[in-house]
Amino acid sequence: MELKYKRILLKLSGEALAGDQKMGIDYNVVLNICKSIQKAQALGAEIAIVVGGGNFWRGRSSGDMERTRADQIGMLATVMNALAVADALEHLGLEVRVQTAISMQQIAEPYIRNRATRHLEKGRVVILACGTGNPFFSTDTASALRAAEINAEIVFKATMVDGVYDKDPHRFDDAKRYHTLSFSQVLADQLAVMDSTAATMCRDNGLPLLVFDISDPENIVRALCGEDVGTLVKEDE
Repeated sequence: MELKYKRILLKLSGEALAGDQKMGIDYNVVLNICKSIQKAQALGAEIAIVVGGGNFWRGRSSGDMERTRADQIGMLATVMNALAVADALEHLGLEVRVQTAISMQQIAEPYIRNRATRHLEKGRVVILACGTGNPFFSTDTASALRAAEINAEIVFKATMVDGVYDKDPHRFDDAKRYHTLSFSQVLADQLAVMDSTAATMCRDNGLPLLVFDISDPENIVRALCGEDVGTLVKEDE
């Protein structure tokens, strides 16, 4: 199989790691996702992963808690997910490095861009936790930022829906899925793809985004090989 993309940034939501239980980590689900990551790497892909933390904590649902502290708790949630994904990948025989945007040296390496790219060149999977390390920025924004920093060719956003729709497909039977669209359209129409900061960063750095359904983890490999899965978002040239 021939790769369409060599270096990718895979964004995994916390919810994707929880499976049907919705909260926490379903290790069997994580392992199935990691088996597809293993296949993708065996084809020659260089893979960095940004993980969310919504299966443990959602800062916007934290009531009267101070926003900065709520976001810091969310960053710690991403570390738990990163370690679980790392464990599953190592169980499958892959070399993995976890890097965090907040220093916690007993658990993981600090995020250093040159070190991350060197790991990728050596065939290691790099898992990036703690988002950007700053409150008020989502893990989607962290994905766009890290992808730009490591010169990824594309961001793969693995979600619980099979692409981008003009409205919520869970609520509206007549929702229509886009095959392709631009970041300018995402911003203008306020489509629920990623937050506006992340979309703007992708647009301004010429970084395409592919949104697809992770309930079938093989979509990672299909997308890597250029098959028609999900919705491709990129700015018109």
